[in-house]
Amino acid sequence: MSRIWNKHKQSNTPLKRKVFVGLSGGVDSSVSAALLLQQGYDVTGVFIKIWQPEWTECTMAKDRLDAMRVCAHLDIPFKEIDLTEDYKRDVVDYMISEYKEGRTPNPDVTCNRFIKFGRFFTWAIEQGADYVATGHYAQIGKLRAGGLELRASKDQSKDQTYFLWTLKQKQLAETLFPVGALEKSEVRKLANKFKLPTAEKKDSQGLCFVGPVDIKGFLSRYVPQKQGAVLNEKGEVIGRHDGAWFLTIGERHGFTTTKKSPHDEPFYILNKDIDKNTITVGVKSKVITSSPDSVRLSSVNWITSAPSTDKIYEAQIRYHGTRYPCVFEADGLTITFQEKSDAVAYGQSLVFYDGDTCLGGGVMELFK
Repeated sequence: MSRIWNKHKQSNTPLKRKVFVGLSGGVDSSVSAALLLQQGYDVTGVFIKIWQPEWTECTMAKDRLDAMRVCAHLDIPFKEIDLTEDYKRDVVDYMISEYKEGRTPNPDVTCNRFIKFGRFFTWAIEQGADYVATGHYAQIGKLRAGGLELRASKDQSKDQTYFLWTLKQKQLAETLFPVGALEKSEVRKLANKFKLPTAEKKDSQGLCFVGPVDIKGFLSRYVPQKQGAVLNEKGEVIGRHDGAWFLTIGERHGFTTTKKSPHDEPFYILNKDIDKNTITVGVKSKVITSSPDSVRLSSVNWITSAPSTDKIYEAQIRYHGTRYPCVFEADGLTITFQEKSDAVAYGQSLVFYDGDTCLGGGVMELFK
């Protein structure tokens, strides 16, 4: 334990480091709080209240209650921060506007950037916390030359560094990821060992504010459905869809085709034209061959330092997606894939890795 001097008592008695843990009501954040308490930290559980549409099944009340029950079980203080307006503006409205433009955003990335490691992080430090902790599957490592780096979690199947590429050095220095060094199965065992009320709770799926509604069902409340044509690569109409803005390049669902035999391969979206409200589809192999060789980035963030232009790195296009070898051009904003990548869509995050180290990332913009 680090020794902290109490300027009021003028003694050399070490004080416990104060940690605010973001409690979602799930098992990962619950175990994070229990582990930190076991390690001797002064732990406070915090529930972040976010926006949820009135017309969906509200799970927030149940999640809040579970967070409170965990705090009561661990005998730690419970706090709540209301970030409803911030979440609606910075995450939901941004997501809707991006889809209207025909782009595919990553709401989990914007949530981490503006909410969990934005408003919540700043508030927690202002409230006197030495650290902020979450249930993310990620790890923080120290560099020999100084500074910190973001590393993949032990459980590769749960690794969430893809969503954390916007983190900066100051945030890493004041952040703890207690479950990052554990397998998911170990987290479940610990939850039962600690007798946590959330031990058997299922993992949440999908967007946290949508609930059981799919993304198209949510967006249709804010973006009008409008039937458009599904085209093959020759430009012939072979089906219909309910709006090109609902669809993402590389998807194989969300549209119907009529001129197709039962023996044909599944069709995937190769391209979309928002102005004409059309999509072009083809077989899986065409998705690969039509993907761009180079991508330009915006909103770039490097966690430790900018990558070199004379080294091959790996680029990840989507969560749990394949990592493709790539090199950076001299401008630092353009990357060239060393092999054909999977479907690439405007607005998605492109995250870069050097082995298990997450270097940072950016938002995909212009294709060559």
